[in-house]
Amino acid sequence: MKNITRIIVLICAFSYTQSALAQDPTDDYKKHFKLATGLSAGLPLNDPYDLNLGADVRLLYSISKSYSLSFTVGYNTLLVKDENLLVKDDAVNFAYVPVKVGYKTFLFQNEFYVMGEIGGAFSATKDYDKNSMIFSPSVGYASKYADISLRYEFIKDFPIIKNNEIDNGYAQLMLRVAYTFDL
Repeated sequence: MKNITRIIVLICAFSYTQSALAQDPTDDYKKHFKLATGLSAGLPLNDPYDLNLGADVRLLYSISKSYSLSFTVGYNTLLVKDENLLVKDDAVNFAYVPVKVGYKTFLFQNEFYVMGEIGGAFSATKDYDKNSMIFSPSVGYASKYADISLRYEFIKDFPIIKNNEIDNGYAQLMLRVAYTFDL
């Protein structure tokens, strides 16, 4: 255990010194904001859902050529396979509003990226009023005006059916296509 801790400390120290030495004091990168509007379609990994459709708006603050901070808000609708115990008989689908903050790191000449987001998923379904934490790592490709990404989302306390019983922990894979522009 001590050896693992030492290795981790050495890796962190090496990474820090390399990034500190790699900084150019004359770097005149202009930090700026970007706005992206996107459409998403997802494949739910749990029953009783068939499909997830959504839209979002993402505000990005580029802190360097390779790193950005993000704030995302959207609206998603989960289409339910059949009416069940999760919602009352008059509800056909399950809607929620994701609100997330994140960190984006560009790789390979600032086109491909990895991103991690965390936030809240707020139920917008009339007969279900619970909210939950949402975690969503993603990978993607971004050009000047387009952004295409694939993400995994996990919503901790949203209802699913597992082994014919109601449980919590909804997961999905989402494809997002967005238009991005500078502010």
